[in-house]
Amino acid sequence: MVKTLTEMAAEIVTAQASHAAMSAEELNEALKKAYSALKFIKDQEDKGEGAGEAQQEGELAALRANPTKSIQRKYVINLEDGKKYKQLTSRTLAKFGLTPREYRKKWGFSLRQPLSAKSLTAKRRKTAKTLGLGNKLQEARRKRIREKGRK
Repeated sequence: MVKTLTEMAAEIVTAQASHAAMSAEELNEALKKAYSALKFIKDQEDKGEGAGEAQQEGELAALRANPTKSIQRKYVINLEDGKKYKQLTSRTLAKFGLTPREYRKKWGFSLRQPLSAKSLTAKRRKTAKTLGLGNKLQEARRKRIREKGRK
């Protein structure tokens, strides 16, 4: 059941009057103030929802025009729905019928471009260097080439 602004204002003033003695004039004034405050808040919410959606659509259109800006330091903005993620996974993109490769192609990203926040990419790069994964990969490739050469 949705309450009207008048009902909510009456509840607020009733609660206030139960804790302090108030004259009829004070009750009337408190009721008017509570009602006007609630109305102001409701009007702000109504304005904010429409304006926020329009602003978000404008920002999304700007990002679609320049997709590289969708990959930011702390998050990646999905150009399909405008939501922010740490990483765009294949599962997330599957909701839009896309694979990561198709997403990259559709929006003009390099096939090697990570679809993750820059901070996450940097953290992974640092961990890989610490563990020496690049050297291990090179060694495994060399070993595979040597084995093919012996056959």
